[in-house]
Amino acid sequence: MVYILDTKSNRLIEAETVAAERKNVPLKKDGWKFNWKQLVQEQDAQTFILRTIETPQSVEGVLHLKVESEMLIMDAVEIAPHNIGKNNKRYDYVAGCLIAFACRKSFKLDGRYKGFLTFVSKTDLIKWYSDKYGAELALGQRMFIDSEAGIKLINEYLYKSP
Repeated sequence: MVYILDTKSNRLIEAETVAAERKNVPLKKDGWKFNWKQLVQEQDAQTFILRTIETPQSVEGVLHLKVESEMLIMDAVEIAPHNIGKNNKRYDYVAGCLIAFACRKSFKLDGRYKGFLTFVSKTDLIKWYSDKYGAELALGQRMFIDSEAGIKLINEYLYKSP
């Protein structure tokens, strides 16, 4: 169980991250940027949705993970269109919960990259990932969150309580 912030009431709301299925992923026609119907079907990848306990039919965020060369890759992460923006978002902490979830998954890997999460960032988000989540720039737009920053995110977002 994790908690996301209801920005209207300023209350923490119970949420959960569960494996996505083709029938419960959001659609591009509803304002989402990624084609989640296609991503959820990829072999050797895992897709997860974050939803509140109160309204499990409403997806608040989606995460797509792959393992390549012993490394966990956050291939795609997206928060619901209604959770974007500083002033109009419905829920906050959605991205943090999904990224922290991915970091926790990285600790379950075997090999030299255990505890590391890597991803490619859009250029305009590099500073945001760095400042907000402790990600470091590796090469080009490739970033990573090391085990120390990952533990910090796990403690901040996955063990938050009301």
